[in-house]
Order: sequence, then structure tokens, then C-alpha cells
Amino acid sequence: MNNRSIYDEVCLAASRKTTRAFSTSFSLGVRVLDRELRDPIHAIYGFVRFADEIVDTFHEHEREELLERFRADLDHAIADRISLNPILHSFQQVLHAYGIERELSDTFLDSMAMDLRRSAHDTGSFQQYILGSAEVVGLMCLRVFCQGDDALYERLKPHAMSLGAAFQKVNFLRDLGQDNVDLGRTYFPDTDPATMTPDQKRRIEVDIEKDFAHALTGIGQLPRSARLGVHLAYLYYRSLFEKIRCTDAQDLLSQRIRVRNQRKIGLLVGSYVRHHLYLL
Repeated sequence: MNNRSIYDEVCLAASRKTTRAFSTSFSLGVRVLDRELRDPIHAIYGFVRFADEIVDTFHEHEREELLERFRADLDHAIADRISLNPILHSFQQVLHAYGIERELSDTFLDSMAMDLRRSAHDTGSFQQYILGSAEVVGLMCLRVFCQGDDALYERLKPHAMSLGAAFQKVNFLRDLGQDNVDLGRTYFPDTDPATMTPDQKRRIEVDIEKDFAHALTGIGQLPRSARLGVHLAYLYYRSLFEKIRCTDAQDLLSQRIRVRNQRKIGLLVGSYVRHHLYLL
């Protein structure tokens, strides 16, 4: 291994560490992907996570300036095919290797910037935010899963976008209290988290159910190298969603719903068995 290879590996190790440190559930799904897909997905997650932390965590700093600097560093990383930011170095390698359109990362960063400028959304801005913060992330991952098969990518694009949207909307319900109380944000249009009614919550849940149903029809069409990992992520979020559906809206403001580790392991075992019996 030459020194450039060592540097590339060090950068990928940073992306792996980022994934495992910030999301045990996502890490579990990545681990059951075929080996050649794992590091590219780690690299995408690292990029997404760092941008998200800029807008959600670093309140003592000029976050808008940090985000613009992060975007400029990405520009240089893509153009030069190298970065001294390990997360961006890994991401630019994956972007080039899998033909991930630059438009996707730009749209994602645009949504992150919205978090610094908007505290509430109407229907149009909500759809725009969902596209940038979640749907394009699904498309980046889909580029990796399809491994150059453009026809498959085009066919599965709508399903990947639905899955990303479902995950993000479930996150919004799970983090209702944190987003509203700690960050001062309201994502769902025409709702006030402090006074959300059961009918408003049900309307949101019906919308999420539609996203999940549409996403599931695409999961079964993924290459087998990716199907188990994506299906496991789907099952985990469905389980989280079912717990949220059984929780009153006002209770979501004071508690963060979680899926127990024992339940996650059960989902993994069940999905693994179905996968190897060709039932997925």
C-alpha cells in the first residue's frame, strides 16, 4: 500500500467512524450490505452528517459562514479530486466513482441552509426541504446500489425518493420536541407542535404510510447486494413509525421514541432469513 492509498483509507476510516458514532441503526443497515457497497455509503453518510451538524449543533459559531465554507471546500474537493478534510475527500471519491450528480449534493446543502433561515414551512418550502434533505440522499445511495446501471437507477428513482421522504418525516415526528423546543423549528406545514391535534397527526401519518408503501415496491427491485441492508433500514423505520403512531402528539414533545436494541436484532434476523430464502 503506497502513501496515497494509506491516505484514502484513513479518510474512509473517518467516514466509517462518523457513521458508527452518530447512528447505530444506520450502521447496522450498512453492515449487511455487500462489502463493496459499505464504504461508499459510509462516505455519503459522513458528508450528510457533517453538514447537518453544522446547522444543528455549532450554535456558538457563525453557522452560515461554516456551511458556506463547507460548500466551498466541497467545490475544491470535487474539482481537485482531493481534500484535506477526510470526510470530503471520501465523498468526492464516491461522487466521481459512481457518477453522482453534483446537483444532488448542491440541493442537499441548499436544504441545510434553509434550516438557518426558516423556522417554519408552508407546503411549497416543506416539499423543497424534503427533496433536499432526504430524497436526494436516497438518490445518492441509489447511484451506489445500481453500480452504473442507469436504466435501473431511472426506474427506481421515485421509490428511493419516497423512502428518503418517509425516513425524514418519521424523524420529524420522533424529534418533534427537540426540533421545536431546542431549535425553534416547525417542519410540518399548518401545524404547531405545541397544539398538534390527533387529526393533524393522523394526516401526517397517512402521508408517511403512502411514502412507505411506494418505497417498498422499489426495495424488491434493488440488486441483491443492496436489498437486505435497505430492507432492514425500512423495517427499522416502520417499527419506529408504529411506535410513534401509538403515541399521543403531545407526548412526542416530551419524549423521544426509540426502537430497543433487542427489537433491532429481531428485525435483522427476520430480514436476513427472508433475504436468503429469496423472499425479498
